[in-house]
Amino acid sequence: MGSDHYQATTYPKYKYLGLHVGPTLSETSPTHPLTLLYPSISLFPFLRHSHTVPLAYSASMAALHHVCTAPIARAALRVRAAAVSSPPVRLPKSDPRVLLGLSEQDLRQLAVDLGQQSYRGKQIHDLIYKTKSKEIQQFKHLPQAFRDALVGAGWSVGRSPVYRSVTAADGTTKILLKLEDNRLIETVGIPAEDDKGSVRLTACVSSQVGCPLRCSFCATGKGGFSRNLKPHEIVEQVLAIEELFKHRVSNVVFMGMGEPMLNLKSVLEAHRCLNKEIGIGQRMMTISTVGVPNTIKMLASHKLQSTLAVSLHAPNQELRETIVPSAKSYPLGALMHDCKDYFLQTGRRVTFEYTLLAGINDKAEHALELAELLHSCGRGYHVNLIPYNPIEGSEFRRPYKKVVLAFVEALESRKITVSVRQTRGLDANAACGQLRNEFQKTPLLDLGPIVSMDETKLLAV
Repeated sequence: MGSDHYQATTYPKYKYLGLHVGPTLSETSPTHPLTLLYPSISLFPFLRHSHTVPLAYSASMAALHHVCTAPIARAALRVRAAAVSSPPVRLPKSDPRVLLGLSEQDLRQLAVDLGQQSYRGKQIHDLIYKTKSKEIQQFKHLPQAFRDALVGAGWSVGRSPVYRSVTAADGTTKILLKLEDNRLIETVGIPAEDDKGSVRLTACVSSQVGCPLRCSFCATGKGGFSRNLKPHEIVEQVLAIEELFKHRVSNVVFMGMGEPMLNLKSVLEAHRCLNKEIGIGQRMMTISTVGVPNTIKMLASHKLQSTLAVSLHAPNQELRETIVPSAKSYPLGALMHDCKDYFLQTGRRVTFEYTLLAGINDKAEHALELAELLHSCGRGYHVNLIPYNPIEGSEFRRPYKKVVLAFVEALESRKITVSVRQTRGLDANAACGQLRNEFQKTPLLDLGPIVSMDETKLLAV
């Protein structure tokens, strides 16, 4: 292409906004400012090609050149600077038009890219994560033109409505969120008060719509599996709990619907957002898994200061396969080896979750076998016993309290650190995954108005 022409280019940083930026200057274009702006115009060709211009004429033209073209030169520089300014907003590939999940830096850059000043991005950050606005048109601090530009470019906040809620007598509340595709997911808010009167609020969040692993005692697995959750769909669960309780969430456990390690990328993005944008400390978060080959190693490589909770449920491979079908592809020895490496790499002890099923895995010999298994993998572990919460249609039963205490005593006699999870309600229709199953096994087309279920209905966590 000749030097008096230009080639329009669509800059990558604007592609996600659907904008086209041009004209873009050719590197071989003449440097005359008018030619820079209008490269198809050949200005004073004799000035560019003649070497015998009269001196007087040259001086006159130089003055004319300065007076007429200086403002245009500055404009050309502004055009060029705008085209090569700051790098684009780094957006999650899964859903590039959702504001929830973006950092303050990303939101500042988005504001600049849309012709606003950088501080507007900080305002959006506060509106999303502190004010908890659910719609862009609720951003009253922003100019209407900016709000319209965001909507016009296809942006949304990324919040979902609450479809149902259940509250236990102790204040524990489980809610169903209706996602954009009409799927329902569960999240739980668990309030607790310490001896000093301070309230700790834990959010138990889901990572998938349903679960593909189908553990035999789990209501979530019985409800089937649909898809992985996107990062913002995980983060919004915490915001929904904060709104419901009107209190800041202090702890997050990835122990809701789904297997977090099968959606590790989204879980890690949500973990970053919860830590950096919402301000929940890494040590206040726990990521749970039943065990997926190679994923514990991947998680360890990120050097998080969060707790890894492994759902063990059995002290040997044979029994574990009957309770956790996916254990067939991840032998117990390999799982324990990966847990040991996780502790060595991160310095964070591993918690082993053990659901006690009456007559299945709750005998004293099971406790002694579990102690031996743990001792063989070194130090840096803790056992959390979970008396089974019955679900409708299940053949499993909850063990008696004396059986639970005997199991604890057997472990402690072998120097194993152990705790028993406090049961927060025992309603048969409210165990993990069952509230969702009560309302949805296929996509819902018309969910109707948002209502709250009978608040006297208890739920199990």
